[in-house]
Amino acid sequence: MRARHTAHTLPGFPVWSADFLSPNDLVLGGGGGASRSGIKNKLRLYNINDERSLDLVHELELEKGEDAPMSMAAHAESQTLACGVNSIEEKLAKGENENCRVFAVKDRKLSGIGTHGTLQAGDIEDYQFSSDDQQKVTVLSPGGKFLAVAGRNDLSLLSYPSLAPAAPPIHTDHEIYDASFSSTTLVIATTKNLLVYSLPAPTAPLAKGKEKNKMKSKTIDSLPQMDLQHTTELPDAAGGSTGSFRSARYHPENDAIVYTVINTSPARSRNKRSPPRQSFVCKWDTKSWKVEKVKKVGDRVITCFDVSADGRFLGYGSSDLSIGLLDTYTLSPLVSILKAHELTPATIKFNPTSTLLVSGSADNSVRIMNVPQAASGSSFGVMMSLFLALLIILFAVAAQKYVVSGQPPW
Repeated sequence: MRARHTAHTLPGFPVWSADFLSPNDLVLGGGGGASRSGIKNKLRLYNINDERSLDLVHELELEKGEDAPMSMAAHAESQTLACGVNSIEEKLAKGENENCRVFAVKDRKLSGIGTHGTLQAGDIEDYQFSSDDQQKVTVLSPGGKFLAVAGRNDLSLLSYPSLAPAAPPIHTDHEIYDASFSSTTLVIATTKNLLVYSLPAPTAPLAKGKEKNKMKSKTIDSLPQMDLQHTTELPDAAGGSTGSFRSARYHPENDAIVYTVINTSPARSRNKRSPPRQSFVCKWDTKSWKVEKVKKVGDRVITCFDVSADGRFLGYGSSDLSIGLLDTYTLSPLVSILKAHELTPATIKFNPTSTLLVSGSADNSVRIMNVPQAASGSSFGVMMSLFLALLIILFAVAAQKYVVSGQPPW
């Protein structure tokens, strides 16, 4: 299946994160990071028109020495977005890191409205030696009430947009790569397992003047706990012990389904040629936490992943520089764009109406794809084909009975 798509070069703007505030309003996070590369770190608001052109509406330059926005989650209803941006080196040296930021769009301009520190002191001390100690996970709950943010091994659940802690932090034995909300649970994807936690019970909203006092008086220990409900290990059908979870996404309209990305890392051998790294997408039944379907996507790892708001499509970017679409019902490939970028795709996002898919890369480019209309009925088409096949079988059986008995079967 062919799809219309357009590449856009953004000189001096490596793209690390992206999300939509409306069907046509796209926010990109990018820059040179905390290194002294001279490339400024910014948030940019763009408008995409019907011909997939990209018009810059506003850009917000971050403080010199701060990191690039490495992860992002937008809330269209409030026209706000949360980002992961590490503070300047001087603050990190003091153990201060306001890594979680909230920005708002008003009158078509971006501005900061709140910050909160969630990375642990150990993470901050190691920051100078590892680029992994960043808020690489930023995820909003479906209604926008909760925000989950995570560094390497610690995840924080915050109220949104106040950024007040909603539960004690969760520490994991393995590195965290992703998180996803259902209506009642949060699944955390670490390299070696999926951790399913219950969400805290809802509380009554506070009056504006009381919220700050509540934040000061409430200690972490007094917050409601998130109970670990289930732990799921890597499935044998997708690499087993050689695999690593890279992403997890609940189906937006069905809490009984979770999609995961698993990349394999086969053991190296001196005597034999090492097998290629492979990537798989798995469809899970969350009632039993068993894998329903597995699809091998390629012989390179998947680096970014998203599910469309209407629940029909899975979008992915691969280290082979391609991006693609899968059908959520069958996991069948629908679209593949080879060499979509010059460097590995860093982010991929559907718009709220599931009509556009945007990918971004550190090669200073984004690619905008129109989701093919023919693909919109792909799952329905499969079901209709099965239904028609069943009707044909029934008619064939009825005809055979008529030939044998000489009497119509009705």
